[in-house]
Amino acid sequence: MAVTAAVVTANAYYIHPIIGEVAGDFGVSNSQIGLVPALNQLALALGILLLLPLGDRYSNKTLCIAFVTAQSGFMLAMALAQSFVLFTIASMLLGFVTIAPYLIPAFASKRVAPERLGHVMAFLTAGVIFGILVARVGAGILAAEFGWRVVYWCAFGLMVSVTLLLPLTLKTDKRSAGQMRKEPQTSYFALLISVFTLSWSHRDMVVSAVIQGCNFAAFTATWLALALHLTSDAMGYGVDTVGYIAGIAALSILSTPRLGKWADKIGARKARLIAALVQLVGIALMYPLGWNVWAVIVPLVIVNLVGPTIDVTGRMTFLALEPAIRTRLTTSYIVTMFLGGSMGSILGTAIYDFGGWAGTCALLLAISASVVALSFWAERNWKSQMAGAI
Repeated sequence: MAVTAAVVTANAYYIHPIIGEVAGDFGVSNSQIGLVPALNQLALALGILLLLPLGDRYSNKTLCIAFVTAQSGFMLAMALAQSFVLFTIASMLLGFVTIAPYLIPAFASKRVAPERLGHVMAFLTAGVIFGILVARVGAGILAAEFGWRVVYWCAFGLMVSVTLLLPLTLKTDKRSAGQMRKEPQTSYFALLISVFTLSWSHRDMVVSAVIQGCNFAAFTATWLALALHLTSDAMGYGVDTVGYIAGIAALSILSTPRLGKWADKIGARKARLIAALVQLVGIALMYPLGWNVWAVIVPLVIVNLVGPTIDVTGRMTFLALEPAIRTRLTTSYIVTMFLGGSMGSILGTAIYDFGGWAGTCALLLAISASVVALSFWAERNWKSQMAGAI
């Protein structure tokens, strides 16, 4: 499941290290090329809102196979696109059907004991991080040697492989299948409306979603602006260097499962607050250390060590609830997350165009401070609720 999530998630991140090269090939500005990841994430948010709730009604396995097949087709369209408009449209459609990485955690959560939830979610998150790592490192290296289109042809090959193997990847036991068949069937419209009603009655999940939306905004703004910064005339590095630096994400693959176990022990909200504080320190170092390709590794290491833990702990706050509503709560969470990511894509490139690296770092510091403030409030509010319950 983790490998499947890695491959399908990677599609949105190939453009991060090669964004400048793609912009140059299509003859568009930094602000315009920022629309590609931004619209991809907005389309993904819309797709999750409209399609992910189906996971509480239909087989997760069937839905995953259908959506991954569609992804393969749109990835092919991106590789073949000869205009910026067609490339952007194909990227949007690809985002709209990128549902599998968010069906898989709900699928897995129904098959593990509650006390192992943090570890399992962290393991799946590590798979996603690995996909992002391969996408960014591989894209930078391949584009430097063979051009950016080769990146998307390789991605298409990976998608075809996953599509063929997916029926063997997701296994449904008889007990789970029986439970699925016994669930009452509701209309699609009622299912969609229930996403909003469930969110309204689970305010703690909404807070977690907003925190992760801010966190993901900082993530996308960081890497898109960093790619433009390092390949600028002032820094003078190539897209391969951006790809190599993106390899720092490998640390998250090792740290996230361990931090997930740690969160199981001390509680999701307390762990999230600590991770947010550590991340703020890393963000604060971005500007002073961002003018040297070796020095900037320090804040990037800090951010990559703890950033995914904010997501893992956010999901832990609601994936321990009853199985019948987890996919719809995940829908609200992921939609908010990618709305934040799309804003980060737009602001990260636009502010870099206007204010350079200094402007980008000021934006990142403001977002990270918001994550700390919200995490602190959520922790205090939860303690108050628990004290009142006792």
